[in-house]
This record gives sequence, structure tokens and C-alpha cells, in this order.
Amino acid sequence: MKLLKDILYGVRLSAVNGDTNVMVNHVHFDSRKIEMDDVFVATRGLVTDGHKYIQKAIELGAKAVVCEEFPEILVNGVTYLKVVDSHSALAIIAANYYNNPSKNLKLVGITGTNGKTTVSTLLYNLFKKAGFKVGLISTIKVLVDDKEYKTSHTTPDVLTINGHLSEMNEEGVEYCFMEVSSHGIHQKRSEGLHFEGAIFTNLSHDHLDYHKSFAEYRDTKKKLFDNLPKTAFALSNIDDKNGLVMLQNTKARKVSYALKTYADYRAQILERQFDGQLLKIDDNEIWSKLIGDFNAYNLLAIYATADILGLEKMETLKLISELENVDGRFQYHISKEKITAIVDYAHTPDALKNVLITINALRTGNENVITVVGCGGDRDKSKRPVMGHIASEMSNQAIFTSDNPRTESPSVIIEEMEAGVEPQNTKKVLSIENRKQAIKAACKLALANDIILVAGKGHETYQETNGKRVDFDDFKEVKEALANLNK
Repeated sequence: MKLLKDILYGVRLSAVNGDTNVMVNHVHFDSRKIEMDDVFVATRGLVTDGHKYIQKAIELGAKAVVCEEFPEILVNGVTYLKVVDSHSALAIIAANYYNNPSKNLKLVGITGTNGKTTVSTLLYNLFKKAGFKVGLISTIKVLVDDKEYKTSHTTPDVLTINGHLSEMNEEGVEYCFMEVSSHGIHQKRSEGLHFEGAIFTNLSHDHLDYHKSFAEYRDTKKKLFDNLPKTAFALSNIDDKNGLVMLQNTKARKVSYALKTYADYRAQILERQFDGQLLKIDDNEIWSKLIGDFNAYNLLAIYATADILGLEKMETLKLISELENVDGRFQYHISKEKITAIVDYAHTPDALKNVLITINALRTGNENVITVVGCGGDRDKSKRPVMGHIASEMSNQAIFTSDNPRTESPSVIIEEMEAGVEPQNTKKVLSIENRKQAIKAACKLALANDIILVAGKGHETYQETNGKRVDFDDFKEVKEALANLNK
């Protein structure tokens, strides 16, 4: 058990009713999880307001309630704590509850529209190869050194984050690399954490259903850098027009990387092939199995981070040359008919464009590019016609299909993608609602040496429709479809 006043340290209280000198068990923001002597933090979300469940939490045994408004009836024996922002309070309480575990390791946050998962995962792999105990908090999973946990959000809730960080402390983890999404920053999930540094990858059209404007989306990302301490580093891609914006108000040490402009860390692509690319980093040539300009940026960010954290440069370059692709990120398979299938998580206009630029740069000109792509339901609708335009403009054939339709009609989503297709490209577009059938159709259309891109879902092994998830793995589906071509 913990002393209530201890886990409240640093929380700005506007009113207190009751005793803070009492022992409490656990902290929850979900009233259904409350047990005897727990603390309930009432947070306001997009769907529901935790303040509605204060009475239920008390009935289940809550000894203390943190809220933005006191309920009309105050129960004797329960301590009520009024705060301006419950999300911020929860972040600080969670860190205190787990004894501020982020201070006992080097935590590096990675933010941006694209590249977060790749950079964080590859940093984890690199530091593991270098012999360190390492942690990872990513879209795909949480790793406490070698122990794996599945995740459902890009940035888990603050109790989950601090719980995992606490476990990392127990396991002797020295470095942790963590994806920090704009949703997570906005919902204060990264507050209360002590960052050794932060990395900005890039910024493009995404999540405008949540943030309402690009400026708000950008400024939300920027908060991660604004809140860094003087002892931290702020590493930013300054080839992106928002790269310098991220560094404007930070107190941290400013460090830059770029391929096109002068920066502290620079790289150059010397040669491209389907099985990798030759890069020059810090005047040293290095062969990487990861291809594309976007991966050159990712690898440069990894190199810079490793250097800042004290790894030896030549050892880092050697380890980078050994790194493999992250699942669902330009993951490719070549069939016996010499058809190349590529699966990529590209679910934003910029990411889709970058992948197609990479594919087209590797073509000899005789191959066709067939792109299978959809857009997620209950998400930013404004990017759908843009995605449709890019896929049809940059491919010889585009097949529009379902992604995760969630509660929306798949046919409506596809129609909104079709609206972005230019008249001269309409003959290049097929619309097949069923994703499995769309992938099969792409495989049947492909000839020897053609390239199939299946974009949007990448590492995901499910498809979500009307609240139900069914097993679906793009990479498995396209391999199977290619294997069964002549059967």
C-alpha cells in the first residue's frame, strides 16, 4: 500500500475534502477496476466522462477520488481531491505510485507522423545487439528486455507505461525507446515522465479527425520538445519544414539530422537495390538491408541517437548494417513467378507517396506497379481522396479496398477515395470491397517482374468491422495468393 499524500506529490490541488494521510491500494481511472481502498481518478474522454462513475467507484471501495468537480454528495471517510486537469494529475500520480521509474533509465521518446515504430524498434534492436538491457514501448508491442506484451494504442495509458517502466527497473533495463503519439501527448500520457531525449521524424497529413487542424496537430507534437529538461537532447529532422519548429522553445540540447540540408548528422544515398541500399554516413559507407529515402532518414536518426547516447560510431555503423526490416514496413516477398509483393503500413498520404517513390526508383521501367490500398473508418476523412489520387497517379493499377472500416460503410470509404482520382486515371482503378479478394485480384493481374504493393495495415494481424476483429494478415494473404496462382 502507498500513503496517499506521497503519490500526490507534485499534483496541483485546488481543493481537498478529507484526509490525505491515509494508506491506499491501487490507482485506476476505470471505475470497473476499483477495489477496496483504491484511488479513482475521474478523467474526461471523447466518449465518456469519468465523473459520472464517482459514486460507483465509491460503492466498490474507493478511498480517494481525484476529480475536476466535486460531486454534490460527499461521502464520509472518502478523500476528495479537486484538480484543474485530471489527465495531468493522473500522469503525476502514476509516476509517483511506481516511484518515478523513468528517472532510473534513459528514456527516449520518438514522435512524428511516419517512422516512429521503425525508429523505436530499430533502436531497441541496435542497443540489444550492443549488449545492453533495453525496453521498447511501441505501436506493435512493449518489450521489457526479452519479455513481450501486446499493445492496443500507440502510446499506452500512463498507469500501463509506468508499470512497464517499473518492471524495466526491476530487470535492470538501461535504455527504453518509446513511441509518443499526438493522441498520447494531448491526453497527457507522456507527462510525469523523465525523458533523456526526444526524436522528431517528420510531419504530414494525419489525425485531423482528432486535432481539427494541422497547426494543432503540429503544436501537440511540439509539446514533447517544449517540456524536455535542459539535461535532455532534442534531435530533429530539419529536412522537414517543421523540424526547426520543434526545436524553437525547447530547453534541451538541439541536434539536427538531414539528407538534403546542412545538419549535425548527414547521410547520402549512393546506391539503391531491392535488397538494400548503400549509404554514406559521417563519410563512412554502409550497406543497409532497409531501402528507401524514408529508411535513410530512419537510419540516420538511429545513428545520431546512438552517438548522442555514447555508443562508439564504428560499432554503431556495423550494427546498423545488421538490422532487419520491422514487420509490416516495406516487408517483401518474391514469388516463384518473379512477382515482388511488398507490404507496408503506409496509411497516410505522405507515407504512401514515399513508398511508391521508392518502388518507382527501383524499377527498370518494364514492370507494372499494382497498389492495393484502403482507408480506415472513423478516422480522418479528408485524407481519403488524397490517398486515392496518389495510388492511382503513381501506380499502373490501383485497387481500392477495405482497411479497417470500423463502424463506417466500406463502400462509402471507397467512394471517397475514388473522388480523388483524376479523369485520366479512372481506367487504372478497380474497387473491390473485400480485402482478401482485392489482394487475390492483384496477384492474378501481376505478370513476371511486376510489383504488388499492399498498403495501409502493415504489421496488423486483424481487420476491424463494427467492433469485431477478425484475423487478417496482409503479408500472409499475399504470400498465399501468390503461392496459389497456378492451382
